[in-house]
Amino acid sequence: MKHLSLLFILLLSFSVSFAQNTQRSIPGQQAALKRMQNLYDSLSPMQKNMFLTEIKHIMVPEVTIVQPGRTDDDPPSDAIILFNGTDPNKEWQESGFGPDRKMTLKPAVTWIVKDGAIESSKGSGSLTTKRSFEDFQLHIEWKTPSVITGEGQGRGNSGILIQGIYEVQILDSYNNRTYRNGQAGAVYMQYAPLVNVSRKPGEWQSFDIIYTAPRFRNDSTFFTPPRVTIFHNGVLVQNNVEIQGPTVSPGIPQYVINAHGPGPISLQQHGNPVAFKNIWIREL
Repeated sequence: MKHLSLLFILLLSFSVSFAQNTQRSIPGQQAALKRMQNLYDSLSPMQKNMFLTEIKHIMVPEVTIVQPGRTDDDPPSDAIILFNGTDPNKEWQESGFGPDRKMTLKPAVTWIVKDGAIESSKGSGSLTTKRSFEDFQLHIEWKTPSVITGEGQGRGNSGILIQGIYEVQILDSYNNRTYRNGQAGAVYMQYAPLVNVSRKPGEWQSFDIIYTAPRFRNDSTFFTPPRVTIFHNGVLVQNNVEIQGPTVSPGIPQYVINAHGPGPISLQQHGNPVAFKNIWIREL
C-alpha cells in the first residue's frame, strides 16, 4: 500500500512538472514519462484499482465486533435470548379466553417445558414476547408432532407473527399437500416459499428470519413496506419479499394497513402440539 501511495505522489508531481514544461519538452522528460507509464502498466488490475481508490478508503469508525456462537445456530454475543430451555415467563406472556370469552393475559405461561423445548398444550393460548421489536434477525427452531394426525392445514399448524400481525407459516409440509401460499415458510396467504425443504415429522427444523419493519406516511399508508427474508433449514425460501399488509384470511391485506411502531413476536396456538427451542433475536 505504501508503494502505491508513493507511486501516486510521484505520478502527481510528475504530471504537474510535465504540464509546466510542455512548451520546452526535452527527451529526458519524455523518457521519465515512459518509465512512469511502464511502472503503472506493470501493476495488476487489482493494484490499479487500489491505486485509484485508496483515498476513498474509510477507517473510522471501526466496525463493531460481535462474537459469533459456537455454531451458526447458537446466539452471538449481541443477541437477546428469548427462550433457552428453562423459564418462558421471563420473556413471554400467554393470552387466552377468560370466563367472559374475552381475550386476556394469563397469570403465567401454561405451555409445557420439556427437554429444553416449549410445547403448546391443550387449552393453552398463543405466546407473545414482552418486548417489542422493529428491524431484527430472528432464529427459532421448531418441531411438528412425530405422530401424524390430520392433513393439509390440520397437520402441525402454527405460525410466527412478526410484530404481532405478519405471519410466517409453520406447518408439517413433508408429503402433505396444501395451498402453496399456506405451507411451511410461506408469508401466509401472500408468498409461497421458493422451495419446500421440510424435514420429516418429529425432526427439528429452523427458521432464520431477517425483517425490516415498515415506515409510514402521515395517512397511515406504507412509506416503505415491511420486508422479510427467510431461511428454512438453511435454505433461502423468501428473498427480501415486500409484505403486502397484515395477515388476513380471508381478506385483502392492503385494506387493513394501519400505522404502527415496534411490535412483539407471537407463537401461534393453532390446536396442534408444536414445540419450539433455541429462540434468539438480534435488533438491527
